[in-house]
Amino acid sequence: MMRLEEVLKPGDQDWKLAQQLDPGRLPRHIAIIMDGNGRWARSRSLPRVAGHQAGMESVRAVVETCARLDIGALTLYAFSVENWKRPRAEVEMLWHLLSVYLKRELATIVDQNIQLSAMGRIEELPARVRREVESAVRATARNSGMRLNVALNYGGRTELADAVNAIIEEARANGSLASLKVDEDRIAARLYTAGLPDPDLLIRTSGEMRISNFLLWQIAYSELYVTDTLWPDFRRADLLEALLDYQKRDRRFGGLSPATPPAGAEEPAVPVEALGSAR
Repeated sequence: MMRLEEVLKPGDQDWKLAQQLDPGRLPRHIAIIMDGNGRWARSRSLPRVAGHQAGMESVRAVVETCARLDIGALTLYAFSVENWKRPRAEVEMLWHLLSVYLKRELATIVDQNIQLSAMGRIEELPARVRREVESAVRATARNSGMRLNVALNYGGRTELADAVNAIIEEARANGSLASLKVDEDRIAARLYTAGLPDPDLLIRTSGEMRISNFLLWQIAYSELYVTDTLWPDFRRADLLEALLDYQKRDRRFGGLSPATPPAGAEEPAVPVEALGSAR
């Protein structure tokens, strides 16, 4: 919190929102579905690429804010396995913008002690893109601050398939395939996000009420926050509002709230006159 306040001006909207946050109840891991770039551009009679370009400013704002809040991990859904279906020119432009982002922001990422990682079927990326991503990952490998996890050529279903296949191949290699038993811990250890806590908060911009094949395993108990704001318009204040909403949630993980009596416990009797007065 202190590092965020260094860049806020007392009295501004961002400052007022930040003052309401409880530093002890911030999510450890935030995941974001960055949606609405195309609609943002279309509403301004601009080509779709203009929306993707504008969205890069939102990435910068969110990454910096999360790092200054000492959020442990931030996962951004940048390119899905289904995105290959888009026109080739748009896909090529997305790779170009990723390259621009890495070149422009890498020094800042290093300076802010952020550790960059990429998850998905990275081996299927164009060779030039893969080399640039791997180079940026290496450049930040020794950083100890927030983990910035970029989902590239990612799909929740392919992640689960890859995890199960890895388990099978490992068992085949050590001769234990006949007795193999797969449990939740074994799958979790082979997910792309292995070693990270599951997201506490999943944010989706643009108002769409769907998960879009993102972190299907990891978001089992994530708090969902959907905003109508399109991604290119999403800035620090929008993120702070999402965090304030998150802090209002009663997270029970399938259990009961501490204030809820357990099953079978005696509940206080309600006077008959109280029932009558409630009619």
